[in-house]
Amino acid sequence: MAVRGPAPRASARPRLDLQFFERFLQIQKVLFPSWSSQNALMFLTLLCVALLEQLVIYRVGLIPSQYFGVLGNKDLNGFKTLTFLAVVLIVLNSMLKSFDQFTCNLLYVSWRKDLTEHLHRLYFRGRVYYTLNVLRDDIDNPDQRISQDVERFCRQLSSVASKLIVSPFTLIYYTYQCFQSTGWLGPVSIFGYFILGTVVNKMLMGPIVAKLVQQEKLEGDFRFKHMQIRVNAEPAAFFRAGHVEHMRTDRRLQRLLQTQRELMSKELWLYIGVNMFDYLGSILSYVVISIPIFSGVYRDLSPTELSTLVSKNAFVCMYLISCFTRLIDLSTTLSDVAGYTHRIGELQETLLDMTLKSRDGEILDESEWDLARTPGWPATERTDTAFLLERVCISAPSSNKPLIKDLSLKISEGQSLLITGNTGTGKTSLLRVLGGLWASTAGSVQMLMDFGPHGVLFLPQKPFFTDGTLREQVIYPLKEIYPDSGSADDERIMRFLELAGLQVSTVWLTDCSPSPTVSSLVARTEGLDQQVDWNWYDVLSPGEMQRLSFARLFYLQPKYAVLDEATSALTEEVESELYRIGQQLGMTFVSVGHRRSLEKVPVPAGWPEEEKECQGWAWPGPEPPQNGEWGWQRGQGICHSRGSLISAWWWSLVVSLLGSETLWRRKVGADQNQRGMKLRLATGRRAKPRRSSPQERPGRLMGQGRSSRFASQVPCG
Repeated sequence: MAVRGPAPRASARPRLDLQFFERFLQIQKVLFPSWSSQNALMFLTLLCVALLEQLVIYRVGLIPSQYFGVLGNKDLNGFKTLTFLAVVLIVLNSMLKSFDQFTCNLLYVSWRKDLTEHLHRLYFRGRVYYTLNVLRDDIDNPDQRISQDVERFCRQLSSVASKLIVSPFTLIYYTYQCFQSTGWLGPVSIFGYFILGTVVNKMLMGPIVAKLVQQEKLEGDFRFKHMQIRVNAEPAAFFRAGHVEHMRTDRRLQRLLQTQRELMSKELWLYIGVNMFDYLGSILSYVVISIPIFSGVYRDLSPTELSTLVSKNAFVCMYLISCFTRLIDLSTTLSDVAGYTHRIGELQETLLDMTLKSRDGEILDESEWDLARTPGWPATERTDTAFLLERVCISAPSSNKPLIKDLSLKISEGQSLLITGNTGTGKTSLLRVLGGLWASTAGSVQMLMDFGPHGVLFLPQKPFFTDGTLREQVIYPLKEIYPDSGSADDERIMRFLELAGLQVSTVWLTDCSPSPTVSSLVARTEGLDQQVDWNWYDVLSPGEMQRLSFARLFYLQPKYAVLDEATSALTEEVESELYRIGQQLGMTFVSVGHRRSLEKVPVPAGWPEEEKECQGWAWPGPEPPQNGEWGWQRGQGICHSRGSLISAWWWSLVVSLLGSETLWRRKVGADQNQRGMKLRLATGRRAKPRRSSPQERPGRLMGQGRSSRFASQVPCG
């Protein structure tokens, strides 16, 4: 069930606050699911390498003070030994530092993989991606957050990981060493200096986080504009829209650049603070060292010994200050991490919230494609009804204006339904409700048939093609080829491509002939399994895309095919032929269209020839309405009303109950804004259409038959 309308935009300004830490911890739970996870083990390895590296750095830092000793004492053997030791330590330090960076890079890749896959699981669960992109506007550019923001977050975090995890150990050790050298005054001075720097940089980082979030949003908008031009290059070219789109794209670029300038202005003060504390820290180290010297603590030492001691103490104090200044230097990186944390955390919270709602049937229903089923899985338990609507009211999610009121409808096997009407009368909206993409504002919508093979399949207005081979386009969205494999399934695919008019061949499935004017798509793609580097939307014409959609429909062979103007780019002859093939394959059609030819869809084999033309009957729903707004009258012909037009072929049982010449129709009462529905009934008896053999039908992918409610039973408002 779709979310009703867009959620309000979040007004909270992103900043370094409790919400940031909560979101950061939630992300860490994804990166480190358990102590024995791969990421946890790599992080532990990084900690060990970083600690070993710090130990080597400490030994290297003491070498200058030792040089003062051997040079002051003119000790040649000591000089040679010290030089050899220094070279070994430097080589070891270089190797450890390189391994440190290598481990950080591995963590970056692993973090990005886990976090992206986690968001993918939530994003592609049911129809969450549809709700987030179409029905809500509180989360901008979810694609950018998943792809770009996650990448930058993981890269920035991995670059500071080793510095952050080793900082507590180095601070404790060098604080102790500094206390031994200078007394309590040295560590207190350094800690006070660090606290001051932290407070100042925290104040400078606050505005940067919010501005960074705004910049990333504008980056996504700018990138989306270019993607929009790429996808719609041909329509824009027909409109000669280059100049207009140039101005619009530049306008988005200017907004982005203006935000970047504002961000740089705020970062300037942060850079000033960071650099100032860096250089003041070097002076502070000498101030701390001078305290015991001028107080006479080392008055008994010789100049050589004093130089050695000063060099050692200087290294300890300067490295302690360096540890603090490195943390301060990380302010710019941490501000970026904070911005990405808010964007990723906000998306994660929204996805988790939608997932929780899905458990109540608001986003997911139980009639999902189960792509993991074993080929040949049996169909659901037998049912003759696909959809049952009772007093349904429909409005657009972002509007309270009713499109359809008080609609009761039953769609059963053999009842091919045609929905026509003026633009904006709710034709596609009705299909969205049937498909569970939208919620009905009132009434009950039940889908008693699964999606997929042996069930219901939707063909939307705009054909959808994924990246992949021609075979993958035909069998989409199935992950495996079934029920047959190899040449047997290849033959089925080639036959259905031929029937759709996309392949010229001498192999025939029925007595139907493909269009001789259409070139072979298999030849253009150089085979069913040849990877192509093009965009299918750029290569195929609108008619070819619709033909390929029908080839997919024939391959999947659902019991019910719901088509939303799926033949608008095809001729009436091709349209009639495709419908006839679908009916011969045992499909019941629910179609949206404007053409009069759709009202004369060919009758399947077994119908009396003289009964191919249809007459009409308005289905009254569960109970006949009372006199008043919606009345009843007996008559001949078709009842015309405002709104949508629905034509249906009914079972012979209904005909026998009403009589072959008896027609019922609705009439519009006092409320002229009420949108009525018109249905047509084919009088006469029909034989059951030919069922395809088990070898022709794809295997079962769905679970057992279930009834899914998309809306609760409430009265129309």
